[in-house]
Amino acid sequence: MIILGLTGGIGMGKSHAAKAFRRLRVPVFDADATVHTLQSRGGRAVAPIARAFPGTVADGRVNREALRSAVIGKPEAMTILERIIHPLVRDAEHRFLAAERRRGTRLVVLDIPLLYETNGAGRVDAVIVVTAPAAVQRARVLRRPGMTEARFAAILARQLPDREKRRRADHLLHSGLNKHMTQSAIRRLVRHYRS
Repeated sequence: MIILGLTGGIGMGKSHAAKAFRRLRVPVFDADATVHTLQSRGGRAVAPIARAFPGTVADGRVNREALRSAVIGKPEAMTILERIIHPLVRDAEHRFLAAERRRGTRLVVLDIPLLYETNGAGRVDAVIVVTAPAAVQRARVLRRPGMTEARFAAILARQLPDREKRRRADHLLHSGLNKHMTQSAIRRLVRHYRS
């Protein structure tokens, strides 16, 4: 089974790329969605987060805004949170890959925003980096509900710079130009790896 890593900074268009892979019937593991599940009612991360960050859990689920306030701009707190979340996400990823191997799937995508930052590139056969001009990225991110300049800056500070991700990539997907071009590039990638 060929495992492709899909990554890119915030607002680069990675979610749209993941949807395009799914439309081509390529199974995609979504690390962000997994984190949401882990932090929802009954999720495996709820109790450890409640212990580490009092006041961030209500009604059996993590209050994501309260958790953001507890960790953004606080490196030690972020490290504690990552020690809780990353092993749980990795476990879900292993289960996803095992299930796809049992099905005989030939190609899968791991959609992991912090692939390089968590040393995940060694777990995949090739890395696809989704990129866009900085102005496009900024405009996309600042349109998100609740996003502020300070929060955007804090998120960027945690992520490897786009130029470094591009330098390390096996494949680049440019999402800031034209949706049709991006989708065509994804179709070409899928054809290449399936053949």
